[in-house]
Amino acid sequence: MNHSPTFTLLEATHWQDYELLDSGDGLKLERFGKYIFARPESQAMWSRALPSSEWNNAHAVFQPTAEESGGHWMEKKKLPAKWEMKYPLPNVGELKFEVMTTPGRHLGVFPEVASHWDFMAGLVQKENRPVRVLNLFGYTGLASLAAAAAGAQVTHVDASKKSVGWARENQALSGLSDKPIRWIVEDAIKYMQREEKRGVKYDGIILDPPKFGRGPKGEVWEVYKSLPNLFEICRACLSDNPLFVIATLYAVRASAIHVAQALSEIMKKYNGNMDSGELVTRETSANRLLSQAVYARGLPNKKIPRLNTSEFFYFIIIRYYYLYCYCCPSHCSYCC
Repeated sequence: MNHSPTFTLLEATHWQDYELLDSGDGLKLERFGKYIFARPESQAMWSRALPSSEWNNAHAVFQPTAEESGGHWMEKKKLPAKWEMKYPLPNVGELKFEVMTTPGRHLGVFPEVASHWDFMAGLVQKENRPVRVLNLFGYTGLASLAAAAAGAQVTHVDASKKSVGWARENQALSGLSDKPIRWIVEDAIKYMQREEKRGVKYDGIILDPPKFGRGPKGEVWEVYKSLPNLFEICRACLSDNPLFVIATLYAVRASAIHVAQALSEIMKKYNGNMDSGELVTRETSANRLLSQAVYARGLPNKKIPRLNTSEFFYFIIIRYYYLYCYCCPSHCSYCC
């Protein structure tokens, strides 16, 4: 691995049903489908570009409490309990999914990560072989659906029965019920420990862990203590010719470069270069970029030909969400 990662800004540019309308004064104004929401955004340290009249058009505003993930939605206009959104996955098809307001200020989708769905789906499509993908902490299943729609055989694992149920509804809504997706309600580490003992291998692994949480049987997850162990198990469960590993880290003191350097040590036996940067969303109001996450990823050394099973395309992404991503009941797999 290259020990001097580059720094890149990644922007999800294919959205039609989502829009960052404006941000500023510690808030962001967003459109999810035809509904508008105002949510806290601590990184929006500038002034709002749109007038108050535009902000007052929000259907709901999230009111936080002193607790890190606490608060409630204040509905200003009538909202349905849930509604449908779509995402055009390039060269694959349209993903359809349900969104709704949740107690943790989220709505069931993180739009900025769509650039990763595009990338992953593109890799799967290029393979002239069966690709097995494992999605850990899978939440509402959009990454699982992207992989399955591109042709992968997917195993989706989440500790929340509610989240898995939501993901299965999204599968049906997307018309992907015939795609091979296994839905597992389980603690991620326990599941992976069993997979390692069974000798099960995956060509791609997606991880989306919270900072802190509890599994279905009271298992404790602390990201700084638990994630290194999970990385090691995941490495043991990679096939001889893996395609990618995608990890999402919800931590408030992480650095993209630091994570990239740590991962370059963990994955040092694999050839390639380490890239890092931020996932950003562009406002339609003032064209400003709002950083939603930081990431690091290991890319293959393209100078090395892929001639046998010991040569592979290895991909790592770390997304680090700054905003209120400690143990949010609507996103953390352990809280739902």
